[in-house]
Amino acid sequence: MKTYEFAIIASGVDPEADDFEDRFFEAGCDDATISFQKGVIVLEFAREAKNFAHALISAFADVLKAGAKVERFEPDYLVSLSDIAARSGLSRAAISLYGKGERGQGFPAPVARVMSESPLWDWVDVARWMHANGKLPHEAVLEARMVREANTVAHMKSVPRDQFVRQFEERVKLAEAEAA
Repeated sequence: MKTYEFAIIASGVDPEADDFEDRFFEAGCDDATISFQKGVIVLEFAREAKNFAHALISAFADVLKAGAKVERFEPDYLVSLSDIAARSGLSRAAISLYGKGERGQGFPAPVARVMSESPLWDWVDVARWMHANGKLPHEAVLEARMVREANTVAHMKSVPRDQFVRQFEERVKLAEAEAA
């Protein structure tokens, strides 16, 4: 088994409660560092699983068992140039040149804040481009897609665990078929 790192942003459990951390630990989140930041619960997982999808699904289920609501998974799919550099292991200067179109061809255009000083890119598009150009392994593209798909499903109104798992697994299969 491999260890996968990601975070779940959650709500619905009072961080002032005496059993706050115990609830998560007893629900199976003993592989997560728990904090309360900016009004939400942040669970940073280092989860062993047979693959990334299973890591996300099992963590989702454990957070629900603790009585919390999953707001989203991170790392987020919207990334800055600094985020791209950190995730890819390339220098900020190199990524800046890609972003400006001064190095490499076909680097994805920003998808948000296009006119601002700090535009954002879709990590899935960037990871695909980087994989096609030998900068990232194929697994990075799949993980980027899975986080985006997990967030799409998690944002659906009150998705029960079994429905989340089914919908997420369907989306993962589609993502894997597209990537093949």
